[in-house]
Amino acid sequence: MLYLASQSPRRRELLGQIGVEHRTLDVEVAEVHRPGEAPEAYVSRVARDKARAGFALVGAEPIARVLGADTEVILDGTVFGKPRDAVDAAAMLRRLSGVEHRVVSSVWLIDADREREAVAVSTVRFARLSDAVIAAYVESGECFGKAGAYAIQGRAAAFVAHLSGSYSGVMGLPLYETSQLLAGQ
Repeated sequence: MLYLASQSPRRRELLGQIGVEHRTLDVEVAEVHRPGEAPEAYVSRVARDKARAGFALVGAEPIARVLGADTEVILDGTVFGKPRDAVDAAAMLRRLSGVEHRVVSSVWLIDADREREAVAVSTVRFARLSDAVIAAYVESGECFGKAGAYAIQGRAAAFVAHLSGSYSGVMGLPLYETSQLLAGQ
């Protein structure tokens, strides 16, 4: 049985989109960037910690496999996590306006025998966003609970001038990399 160590509706939908049957696990993992920790290492550690926390719940099952994932927006070495509030969301969007940033998505698969990782790195360039556009987007509430304060699959799709990489990875679960991981490749 495959378990997804996430309550993210996007990740559940994405796994379903590629026909992967799974159950979800609710795990609590601190998402705290450690001083001096490289952004990519942080994303990988959080995803692995989620998978390990999930496996601790179901590891006694004979064929349990647990998938953990984390996705973060990175600009100039700074990790843009989920915004704390509307002011934080607007500040993130102002910094992303008109510039290119990276979105790193790490996926870990853990079973009784091993731990394996897949990573997708995408580059996203936003159009210039006016203060009015940013305010309206923040007011919509879509920015909350999303790394970098935006959901590419929602209204923020209109902000994306260019994307190179994994669209589903920017959403939160890179489907090609995940399917390869699940297939053992």
